[in-house]
Amino acid sequence: MVRERRYYVYIMASKSRVLYVGVTGFLMARVLRHKAGEGGAFTRKYRVHRLVYYHSFQNVGDAIARETEIKKSRREKKVALIHADNPTWEDLSAGWGEAAVMRVSGTAGRRVKGRDGEKDINGPPKHGPCLQRPC
Repeated sequence: MVRERRYYVYIMASKSRVLYVGVTGFLMARVLRHKAGEGGAFTRKYRVHRLVYYHSFQNVGDAIARETEIKKSRREKKVALIHADNPTWEDLSAGWGEAAVMRVSGTAGRRVKGRDGEKDINGPPKHGPCLQRPC
């Protein structure tokens, strides 16, 4: 199955609401680079680290044209664009790049087979038929 390519126009903001408009084919990677201070001199200088708006496109030409249109527009139009989808200017990328927390259900797979034979991974059962007879 071939995965469809996507392109993104995005707006980053600082806490004081300095804006940066960009285009990319890999939104998460690009945003994480901005957050790491690798986005360029402007975004480093003004600490533009919060993703406040993005829109995806199938065609790279359409994405570039939209980026150009947004960059040429007045600040009021950019703010209105952000406010329409994200009125509180929340960081849409909050949590990206952080370690994922995995949770294992206590009912799933009580025994695991390894080099040393089978062993309980969740300890002995607390209830059920295994209390009356060996499992």
